Amino acid sequence: MLAYRSGEGAAFEALYERWRGPLYRYFLRQCNHAGQADELFQDVFMRVIGAAAGYEPTAKFSTWLFRIARNRLVDHWRKLGREPVDPPAAGEDGDEGVFDPPAPDGETPHSRAEQQQLGRALLAALNELPEVQRDAFLLAEEGGLTLEEIASVSGVGRETIKSRLRYATAKLRGKLEPWR
Repeated sequence: MLAYRSGEGAAFEALYERWRGPLYRYFLRQCNHAGQADELFQDVFMRVIGAAAGYEPTAKFSTWLFRIARNRLVDHWRKLGREPVDPPAAGEDGDEGVFDPPAPDGETPHSRAEQQQLGRALLAALNELPEVQRDAFLLAEEGGLTLEEIASVSGVGRETIKSRLRYATAKLRGKLEPWR
């Protein structure tokens, strides 16, 4: 980010390539709607571009980025009155590939179907988590943030985040037990 702030366009491309997948998946799994995830994702990167001139490295870039993302998501939820959004059906919003990545070479149709079922079960289990647990879990898994970084982004203590992650993991394991 410091290189981008200094005017190196390639530095932004590197940041974008590194963080586009984790950031987009964070939004997609939070709001379950490709169109909303696209809008939030683009908005966050526009804010990154706008903040480049004043950027100061007070934390890791990932912490700074996901703090912007989380704040934008909270604004989004407030605008919607925190109404949950139903997951889109396959093909809705032109998002056929969002929940359906291409199969690796040599994969059988049966194993492909099982993977799709597991993916749907995981998304459903994530949606059943309380909002604070889902947020902590996704910041850890998609953002790669540490307990301290999640606590900083969320504005709560490290032990609170540790508990949220423990409960989220236990609930997800319980929901996904049939897939073990």
